[in-house]
Amino acid sequence: MEYLRRLQIERPVVFFAVVLVGFFVAFQLLLFVAGLLLGPFGLPPWLPIAVVLGGLVYVARRQQRR
Repeated sequence: MEYLRRLQIERPVVFFAVVLVGFFVAFQLLLFVAGLLLGPFGLPPWLPIAVVLGGLVYVARRQQRR
């Protein structure tokens, strides 16, 4: 954690690039897992995206209540 704080202060462009890539990879992984779980049911291809976004909204709302 200290490394990330130091990186954010010393090299903010690199820090934000790493964070952006991390979020992108995590989102792609969530979509892949949702596609694997929902794929055999023959549902529309946009449904994994809706499930992942719905889950993220649910988590954000629970975080906001605390």
